[in-house]
Amino acid sequence: MTQQVPSTEPELAGVRNFRDVGGLPTEDGRRVAPGLLFRSGHLAHATEEDAAFLASLGLHTIFDFRNQADKKLEGEDVELPGVRNVNLPLTDPAHGAEFWTMVRDGDLDQLRSILADGKAANRMIESYRSIIKERTSEHSRVLHAMAEDSVPALMHCAAGKDRAGLSIAITLLALGVEREAIVADYLKSNAPHRRYKVRRSSSASSAYSPEVMELLSPLFDARAEYLAAAFDTIEETWGDVDTYLEEGLHVTPKTRERLRERFLD
Repeated sequence: MTQQVPSTEPELAGVRNFRDVGGLPTEDGRRVAPGLLFRSGHLAHATEEDAAFLASLGLHTIFDFRNQADKKLEGEDVELPGVRNVNLPLTDPAHGAEFWTMVRDGDLDQLRSILADGKAANRMIESYRSIIKERTSEHSRVLHAMAEDSVPALMHCAAGKDRAGLSIAITLLALGVEREAIVADYLKSNAPHRRYKVRRSSSASSAYSPEVMELLSPLFDARAEYLAAAFDTIEETWGDVDTYLEEGLHVTPKTRERLRERFLD
């Protein structure tokens, strides 16, 4: 039996951005059941207490959307007994390596040239658009796995904001969750205790100057415009969500109904 998550979720010591998405309302008046779908940042730094809590959730599958560059930086997830780990990178390793090199080592001039004048936010928008268009097989695999047996499930990437955020959003779209509720859950990643802690290679104060942190901020923000770009891409490419799910992800109405049976109260 799946253990119900406490109404006040713990602030895990080594895992950022953890939460249960249970309780979100659907357009037909139902709700996502608690204790079945979770999201977080990576689990590589989970403490023993964190791991014990995660193990208590009765998870079937952990979907890890990090690529090799991410895992090289942070490490592999902690192993949880009896839990299946599925790694489905949603960005390629070259992108990941370049990204983390910029975040960790980029000097002020480099960061200005790459990120200033709205370029950082545009970079994020383009990333969201490309994941929607180019990672249909991965998202299809996740939805089909959960329709079959992979519940309760935890989805995570590095910060638990972008790749996991999109995968959670797509799952919630398939369940018929209200669009405003999907956006509201996504924006919870901005809470100070949930945000990814940016680490720079240099310990000099200039490495964390207000201008540097402002330049990097759009990369680590959850912004409604990012998720809106993903939704717009669905509509521009497939016309509407139903067509995206059926033709883009090959998720039939029957599969969607199985998902709803698994996740909705």
